[in-house]
Amino acid sequence: MQYMEIHSSKMFEDIKHIDSDGNEYWCARELQKVLEYNQWRSINELIERAKIACEGSKHNVDSDFAVERKIVEAGATTKKIKDYKLSRYACYLIVMNGNPNKKVIALAQTYFAVQTRKQELLESKELSENEKRLVLRDKTKKGNYNLNRTAINSGVKDLAKFHNAGYKGLYNGETADDIFKRKKLRYREDVLDNMGSTELAANLFRITQTDDKLKRDKICTEKASCDIHFKVGKEVRNSIKRMGGVMPENLPNPNISLKEFDKVKKNDNVIKNS
Repeated sequence: MQYMEIHSSKMFEDIKHIDSDGNEYWCARELQKVLEYNQWRSINELIERAKIACEGSKHNVDSDFAVERKIVEAGATTKKIKDYKLSRYACYLIVMNGNPNKKVIALAQTYFAVQTRKQELLESKELSENEKRLVLRDKTKKGNYNLNRTAINSGVKDLAKFHNAGYKGLYNGETADDIFKRKKLRYREDVLDNMGSTELAANLFRITQTDDKLKRDKICTEKASCDIHFKVGKEVRNSIKRMGGVMPENLPNPNISLKEFDKVKKNDNVIKNS
């Protein structure tokens, strides 16, 4: 049973995207394949029923089910097809309208029910700075996982070189090692675990935008991939500058690493529950 839960989690995590605001979403066409529907018509029927349920729960249907028009190749020509950017809640409603006797639907129902409940708990309280960091760190981990897969598919062999290109753009020429030394971290400490929420958010934006651009531009060489990662990092830096923000390298270091904070939080929970 535990294996099935882990497997189902990976299935739906693998097709999850993160937008420029750090929000998670799933593409309906990708969800269709994972849910083993051969025809768009089948998943679209679930979507229409889910939209009615969404409206009844006073949610914003246009936000949870954002329509997208995509251009795809059809032989020698191209055509436009309809797709949706689905929120977690939208996915939850879709799978709850599916047939639970279908194993993959039952797995999806469990996954999205758990994820939706987690999000409700997060939104029900005001997060501290360190709790915000934990949420953003989790998103950057998942974002980097997706970016690594996209980079490899785009011809990247040296992932360290590729990631350093992004850091150089965002941090005015600094590599991951330069950031590590500037932050005076100990051996094997993680750079991202030692960033505040503002710095993590800037890196998350860099990661998600690079991932999207590599896919959108159909990049297929390591050099082009590294160039794009650098340019995206640089553009994020320029955006911060235009808005009068603090440059990433000038942001203060947090007083505790996320690894240490996570340990403290788990110990506190053990004490509370004992």
